[in-house]
Amino acid sequence: MRANFVLSEVATGLRRNLTMTIAMIITTSISLGFFGGSLLAAREIGQMRELYFDKLQVSIYLDDNITPPQRDSLRAELESSPEVADYQFLTKEQAFERFKKLFQSNPNLVSVAAPEDLPATYLVRLKNPQRYTVLNAQFTGQPGVAQVEGQSVALDRIFSLFNGIRNGAIFVAMIQALAALLLIANTIQIAAFNRRVETGIMRLVGASRWYTQLPFMLEAAVAGLAGALLAMGWLVLGKVLFVDKVLAGPIKSGIFPPVDYNSIVLVSPWIGLTGVGLAVVAAYVTLRLYVRL
Repeated sequence: MRANFVLSEVATGLRRNLTMTIAMIITTSISLGFFGGSLLAAREIGQMRELYFDKLQVSIYLDDNITPPQRDSLRAELESSPEVADYQFLTKEQAFERFKKLFQSNPNLVSVAAPEDLPATYLVRLKNPQRYTVLNAQFTGQPGVAQVEGQSVALDRIFSLFNGIRNGAIFVAMIQALAALLLIANTIQIAAFNRRVETGIMRLVGASRWYTQLPFMLEAAVAGLAGALLAMGWLVLGKVLFVDKVLAGPIKSGIFPPVDYNSIVLVSPWIGLTGVGLAVVAAYVTLRLYVRL
């Protein structure tokens, strides 16, 4: 009987403040949509790190006068180094073929180069690309080594970009969460004010504070869940209209990893839990601090 009464109060409250409820659902869905987009962005950044880091290599250019013992010593150090995932040795001719592939879009540069212009090279892939300076310090100045090119500038820019995107996504998510909390709190205050007479009578006849607060909290939870479901729809719509069309070229060429429906499914529970959780917490805090029921 009490459960039926509470549920009927929730339904009545949602119908009574229909326009306000719709506004709260839409605004909450936009906030949760940004939050879900931030989660997807963080997931895509992780995939991009794997995508690009697998391609990053450290080049150890060998001196033209390197001796076989010196080359064997370098090979032994590479094999025993805990930083090295794998490595490849390129002769002058192989280094020239690689040079032509890398700069095939600049035929003028390729035409003035010759195999003897390029040094024999060890191409090294690291287990952790962020520790490229360790390998650089280990091999720079060794006998037979002309230069160690750690691509430090490119790596630093990539790391800065990834970290900036990640921090930006977290910041946007926090701002949107705060906006959702304030909106729900204001809505609950207005709803409680409009029903102050009813709740006052309930308190006079012996209803507990929890019993009078529960319908408001459930109303907020229903609105939060509806906003979360709508936010999931925004993510699907964004994938269809933006990702699949605008980013189709870069994704096909391998510049960006694809965003599939599985990714949206994986972040959807977090959107739902956040929507309901924020709504319930905001309603509870508002009722305890600003509303006397």
